[in-house]
Amino acid sequence: MYLMRNDTVVRSYNVGLGFQPVGHKQFEGDGKTPEGTYVMDRRNPRSAYHLSVGISYPNPNDRLYAAEHGRSPGGDIFIHGTPQEFVGKGDWTVGCFAVSNAEIEEIYRLVPMGARIHIFA
Repeated sequence: MYLMRNDTVVRSYNVGLGFQPVGHKQFEGDGKTPEGTYVMDRRNPRSAYHLSVGISYPNPNDRLYAAEHGRSPGGDIFIHGTPQEFVGKGDWTVGCFAVSNAEIEEIYRLVPMGARIHIFA
């Protein structure tokens, strides 16, 4: 994951994704991470995953697609740290972006509310 200011990469991070990381998130519980353009829409200083910043998934297109298939698109997608006793690696979330606790502290401090988030494979 890249943190960018204008067209310049400011920081880069290795991330853990959903447990089914290939393809765009379509439905609640599919284990995929969303792809598309979103915004940072909330902060959680009391996250079970150290700190977290919320992504505005689902957008109107995500909701429409899920509704057309009679499903829920899900929600509560965050960039977050790790739980206190975490020892895992790889893609382990249910659709979020996981970084180290030191990295989420940096992201939490540097990224303003309303910042655009472009997610692509």
